[in-house]
Amino acid sequence: MPPRPAEPDAMRRSPRRFRDRVRDLFTPLSRVTLRTRLVLSVVALVAVLGVVVGLVSALFLRSYLVGQLDRQLESVAQRGRLVAVQAIVQQGGITAQQLAGSVGRASGLPPATVVSVVTTSGEMVSFSLNDDPNATQHVFTDAENEKIATVPANGEPTDVGLGSALGDYRFVAVQLPGSAELLVGLPLSNVTATTTQLLTIILFVTLVVVVLAGALGTFIVVLALRPLARVAATATEVSRLPLDRGEVALAVRVPEKDTDQHTEVGRLGAAFNQMLGHVASALTARQASENKVRQFVADASHELRTPLASIRGYAELTRRAPEPLPDSASRSLSRIESEADRMTDLVEDLLLLARLDEGRELDHDPVDLSRLVIDVVSDAHAAGRGHTWNVDLPPEPVAVIGDEKRLHQVFANLLTNARVHTPEGTVVDTALRVDGERAVVTVTDNGPGIPDELQPVLFERFARGDPSRARHTGSTGLGLAIVQAVVRAQGGEVAVESEPGCTVFTVTLPIGESAAADAEESVIELTPEEMAALEGEQAPSVDPQQVDPQQ
Repeated sequence: MPPRPAEPDAMRRSPRRFRDRVRDLFTPLSRVTLRTRLVLSVVALVAVLGVVVGLVSALFLRSYLVGQLDRQLESVAQRGRLVAVQAIVQQGGITAQQLAGSVGRASGLPPATVVSVVTTSGEMVSFSLNDDPNATQHVFTDAENEKIATVPANGEPTDVGLGSALGDYRFVAVQLPGSAELLVGLPLSNVTATTTQLLTIILFVTLVVVVLAGALGTFIVVLALRPLARVAATATEVSRLPLDRGEVALAVRVPEKDTDQHTEVGRLGAAFNQMLGHVASALTARQASENKVRQFVADASHELRTPLASIRGYAELTRRAPEPLPDSASRSLSRIESEADRMTDLVEDLLLLARLDEGRELDHDPVDLSRLVIDVVSDAHAAGRGHTWNVDLPPEPVAVIGDEKRLHQVFANLLTNARVHTPEGTVVDTALRVDGERAVVTVTDNGPGIPDELQPVLFERFARGDPSRARHTGSTGLGLAIVQAVVRAQGGEVAVESEPGCTVFTVTLPIGESAAADAEESVIELTPEEMAALEGEQAPSVDPQQVDPQQ
C-alpha cells in the first residue's frame, strides 16, 4: 500500500490559525470577572430574545396586514371591473381616459387608490383617488406607468414602488373585454406604519427589559456569588498566615453555610475545608518534627558544653605541668585547644539558634548603637589589616532597645563576613543613620559579590559561599543565620543586595522612646587608641573569639 502523501503545511496550519484567532477574539472576556460575564450574558440573551421576538412579530403582523390588504384589493378590483364592463357595454367605443374615469367614480373605493387602464393599442392611463377636492391631482409619469405595467396579469397581488411621491403600492391586474387590462393599487403606507410602530414599541420595551434584566441580574448574581466571595476571603486570609515557620494554628475554615454539598459553591467550600485540614495536619507534623530536631540540637549543644570545657581544662592543665613538654606534644595541645575553642563556638551558635527558635526573648535594654558600631569596626580593623575600614555615623548618638551582646555579635558577624570572603584591599563601609522610627545600619563592600544562586538561601543555616570546610576559607554557615534570627528577635529586619563590586547588608532596628531619651543624654567619647584604630594608625586589642559568618 503506497504511503499517504503528506499534507501541506498550510493545510495543517489553517485550523490552528483559526483556533488561535477565535481564542484571541475571546481573550479580553477571560480577563473580566465572573460576575460581569454572567450579567453580560443575561443582558445579551435578553437583548437577542427581544430582537428575535420583535422581528418575528413584525413579520407575522406585516404578513397578516398584507393579507387583509390583498382581500380588500381583490374586492376593489372586482368592483372596478364591474364598473368598467358596464361602461364599455353602455358607451360602446370608450377611451382609456373615459374608462379610467368611470372606474374612479365608482363608489366604495378607498382613498389613495390608484386606477390604471391599459387598452389593446397600448395606451395607458393612470390616476389616483383623493378625498380632498382642492388637492392637486397627481400626474403619473412614464416611469411610474412603466412600473405599474410590470404587474402580471395572472391576478396575483404585486408590490410596486412608485417613488417618494406616492410610496409603495399593492397592485392587482384584472382582464377587461377586448383584451384590455384594469390595474388597481392600494397603498402599503398603513401596513408599513403599523409595522414600524410595532417595531418601535418592541424596541423600547426590549431596552427597558434589558436595563431591568441587567439590574436584577446583577443583584441575583451578586447574591448567588456571595458564598464564593466568602470562600475567596477565606483563601486570602490563609495566604496571609505565616505558614513557613513556627507553630501554625490553621483554624481558618469556610463557614458551614457555604459547604452545602448540593450546590457547586458548597462543594467547593467543602473541598477547600478538606484541603485546609490536610494542610493543617501536614504543618502540625512538620512542626512536631522540627521541634524534635530543635530539642535534640539544644540538648546536644547543652550536653557538649561540659565535655568541651573539660577538654580545654585538661589541655591547659597539661600545658602548665612543671615538666617541659616535647615540641610535638605542645603542637598537639595547641591544636586540641584550638579545635575545642572552635567546637565551643559552634555549640554556642547552635544553642543560641535553638533558644531563639523556641521563642525565648532576648534582653531589652537601651543600647548605644553608635558606640557599638565603633567598637565592632575597631575590632574588624584590628583583625583585617589588609582591608580598608570606614565608618559613617550621624552627629547625634543613636540608641535602640535590645540585647547589646547579641547586637554586637550581629555586626561582628557581618564585618567578619566581609573580611573573610573578600580579598585584601577591599573597602568596607559601615554606616549608621536614622530613618523615622528606625535605625538603619549598612555594611557595604566592593568585593566580588555574592553568587546569584546563593542569595535566596544566604540566611539559611549551613549555607556556605565556599563549599569546602577548611578552617580559614570555609565555614559552617551559621553566621548569617544568627544575624537574621537575632535581628528578627529584636523586631528588626535584615536584607542583602549584591552584584559584582557592591554588596550591601542592611540591618533595620526599631528605636524605642526610652532608647531615644537615653541617646539624647549620652555623648560618645573615643579613647586615643580607638581614634588611632579608626584612622589606621594603631590597632586596638582584638577579641580572640572568632565568629563563623557566611556570605
